[in-house]
Amino acid sequence: QVQLVESGGGLVQAGGSLRLSCAASGRTFSSYAMGWFRQAPGKERESVAAISLSGYMPGYADSVKGRFTISRDNGKNTVYLQMNNLKPEDTAVYYCAARTQASSGRIYYTGYNIWGQGTQVTVSS
Repeated sequence: QVQLVESGGGLVQAGGSLRLSCAASGRTFSSYAMGWFRQAPGKERESVAAISLSGYMPGYADSVKGRFTISRDNGKNTVYLQMNNLKPEDTAVYYCAARTQASSGRIYYTGYNIWGQGTQVTVSS
């Protein structure tokens, strides 16, 4: 069973940047669709970004388009989320997730079955 470990969260001022990383164990990382989600206090978890098996097809929530970039390195079993121009409303626990049932050439925003433990991102105004 693959395990996911996030890192890179922290406290940053509005307008700043952070880069989240998610390292996966196991040998089949390249066959999993990957995504980043977040959950703010009192709110439901929401999809932030997703990426195809090859990494050539990224997708984003409207709220982060133009500010966040998702990427993956299948050789390093790692997916990244570069977050620029952060806003206080980006404050949340960010989760990395893997979808083991996935086909190439597609982006998935639902159906994820493996989750990391989460990393806190706090943006001060």
